[in-house]
Amino acid sequence: MGTVTPFPNLPASPSQQVGFARAELSRIVDLYGRMVAAGLWKDYAIHFGREAASFAAFRRAAERPEYRIEKRPALHGRQGMWALIGEHGAVLKRGHELGPVLAPVERRLLKVVDG
Repeated sequence: MGTVTPFPNLPASPSQQVGFARAELSRIVDLYGRMVAAGLWKDYAIHFGREAASFAAFRRAAERPEYRIEKRPALHGRQGMWALIGEHGAVLKRGHELGPVLAPVERRLLKVVDG
C-alpha cells in the first residue's frame, strides 16, 4: 500500500471557506441568466476564499469583470457583508441584504428591455 499525501493548499476544514447559500446563489444566477438573455453578459466566474466569496460577470470572456458580487461575512456587523463592485474595483453598492445590492444591475436590465 502507498501513503496518502494531502494537497498542500487546501484548507484544513471546509468551515474556513466562505460560500453562497442556495437561495443567494439562485438569486445571483437568475440575474445572470436574464443579463445573458438580454445579450449583456457572456461569461461568469465564481471564487470561494477564506475571507470572501465572489461572483464575477463578464461582457466577454477575455476582459475583467463588469460586475463582482462579493459576500464578506466579516463585515456583517459593519457596513454589510454584500458588495457590488464595478469594473474598475470601485464599490458601487454595499448592504446587509442581497436584493438592494443587486438593484442597480436589475435597473439597468429594465432599461435595456424597455428601450
